[in-house]
Amino acid sequence: MFNTSLQMSLNCPSHLSVSVTRQRNVCKRRLNPVLAVPPSSVILHTDESGEFPESRNSSSSSNASLSSCAGSLLCHPNTVGIMGGGSVDSTLSFVRKLVHWSKENEETCTPFVLCSDPVLNRELLSLERNSSTLCSRNARSQFDHSPIVENLLSKRVFLEKSGAQCIVVPCHISHSWHDEVFKGCSIPSLHMAECVSRELKEAKLKPLEAGSPLRIGVLATDVTLKAGFYQEKLQNEGFEVVLPDKATIEHTVIPAIDAINRKDMEGARNLLRIALQVLLVREVNTVILASNDMCDLLPRDDPLLKKCIDPMDALVMSTIKWAQQAVKEETAKKIISEKKCLKSSTIC
Repeated sequence: MFNTSLQMSLNCPSHLSVSVTRQRNVCKRRLNPVLAVPPSSVILHTDESGEFPESRNSSSSSNASLSSCAGSLLCHPNTVGIMGGGSVDSTLSFVRKLVHWSKENEETCTPFVLCSDPVLNRELLSLERNSSTLCSRNARSQFDHSPIVENLLSKRVFLEKSGAQCIVVPCHISHSWHDEVFKGCSIPSLHMAECVSRELKEAKLKPLEAGSPLRIGVLATDVTLKAGFYQEKLQNEGFEVVLPDKATIEHTVIPAIDAINRKDMEGARNLLRIALQVLLVREVNTVILASNDMCDLLPRDDPLLKKCIDPMDALVMSTIKWAQQAVKEETAKKIISEKKCLKSSTIC
């Protein structure tokens, strides 16, 4: 949906990473895999159990920095908490877009806290890529998701305590438990399916056939489709949702995921093209590619890709809009407070 070329390199391993970028020249160079809390930095790594062991301070003044703002790492009103998902690459792609697009209209980048756990990465990626196996064995209902949910919940709590004022999850499958994970959360969270549904609503699309409802196709892995959150959010906005039929799933979608697992990208690409064409002939306005693997398969100049939407782009834009609004609200509060103080001092 967004034709923005991203030329920014990101050197960030799979561990907890926080970057606060305060100057344009810092953003242009790279995002360092550190907790950038000027004037000191602290690096926190997750171990194999997903826990955060005691960190080592890079300087003696780090304790003072971390103890400020009631123990929060960051104190900005527009700090975004980013919860990594099954693919580190997709998480970093989200960060690149967030940094690049937020700088288009602002002099500074949006401050963020990024939490990426290799244990959670593996669990989510395995569940998504093996969904066809689970489906064929009729074992999905017996799969215990509680460790994944508990891990996601612990990351949510960590981001809250780190000073995040809003949390986003650039991972499709993680949204299967979004309501459960964010129940009772003290700060707002952006739902990727809500973001793309709202963006489609604002686009004021017209049906391809007069008198017909607006039809939106959704192409994703079996586990994401069965979670049903994309269907729910789209229907809430008045769209008719078109999913691939059983034959398309069995003969194109599942084999495409299997081909990706075998590193047969050409085979997966051809299967994806067939699945997209099957949806498009059913008179859908556009197709939501709700899979990071699928979004990366087709070349950027592929005509079929122009008929598709990457929900990650909608999540990025919604995040930037939230951050900009948070700054405006904080500025307004400061102005009101200053006026009250001035009025009080005048009376005295």
